[in-house]
Amino acid sequence: MSSPSLRQLKSQAQLLKPSIKLGKAGASPEFLSEFRDLLKRKHLVKLRFEGFKDERKTLSRELAKLTDSVLVQQVGHTAVYFQGAAETSPEQ
Repeated sequence: MSSPSLRQLKSQAQLLKPSIKLGKAGASPEFLSEFRDLLKRKHLVKLRFEGFKDERKTLSRELAKLTDSVLVQQVGHTAVYFQGAAETSPEQ
């Protein structure tokens, strides 16, 4: 993903509220299914970690792989993911 696209996604993510939370149950099959559905519908999704203090960075990368999405950014308790064609602009 190009740097301008990534910057644009980060700026859009600033306005988002977390759409889904990763709780104590972790990345269960039900959670992953819901997360994939959100990515298909919204394309840009903000996730909030409700625990996993030490594993957040690793989990955020792992979730991107499991959902075939791009980790746009991970800051503190939140991570932002984008799923769409590489050539598709985020406005679409």
